[in-house]
Amino acid sequence: MYTAINMFKSVMALVLAITLFACESNYQNVKKMSLSDGAPVAEGKDINFKYTDSGKLVTNLLAPKLLDYSNLEFPFKEFPNGIEVRFWDEKGKKNTVTADYAIQFDNTGLVDLQDNVVVITADSVVLKANQLYWDQKNKWVFTDQPYQIKFKDGSYNDGAVGFDSSEDFTTFLSRKNQGVQLVDKTKKEDAN
Repeated sequence: MYTAINMFKSVMALVLAITLFACESNYQNVKKMSLSDGAPVAEGKDINFKYTDSGKLVTNLLAPKLLDYSNLEFPFKEFPNGIEVRFWDEKGKKNTVTADYAIQFDNTGLVDLQDNVVVITADSVVLKANQLYWDQKNKWVFTDQPYQIKFKDGSYNDGAVGFDSSEDFTTFLSRKNQGVQLVDKTKKEDAN
């Protein structure tokens, strides 16, 4: 009798352990199934995200709505009602980017800004475009769409095809444009 009771207790403990492990696995599956296909894992409204480094404000992201799809195989964040991002450089000078729509891809660091994209830098460069890509990892911006840019010296480009540029616009490669470039004839070029 004593052996039968011990055997029964052992079998019950084994069944309980199997049930607990099976429930954990099923719980994870139920969590995944509770989200409908393509639904965001989180939604935010009236976003005012501030990023600081060593006590200094570096970035301030403002958006009326944020949809977080980090639950998908290729995770991203979507800003369907527009975005405004303010950046401060190491000297405390502010740069601003606005767009009517934006999407940020988590794995690649690529940001796709669309519709009424406006970039205003601290040194008065103003860029307007219908679409602009920002490669955060390589600190590079580019587009294949028409654009307008006015540089701090007053020169400007109306681009028909697109451009590639460093994010601070010190290197700017236009593919096809019309514009006005100002040349200072009083400066002498080094002929090295």
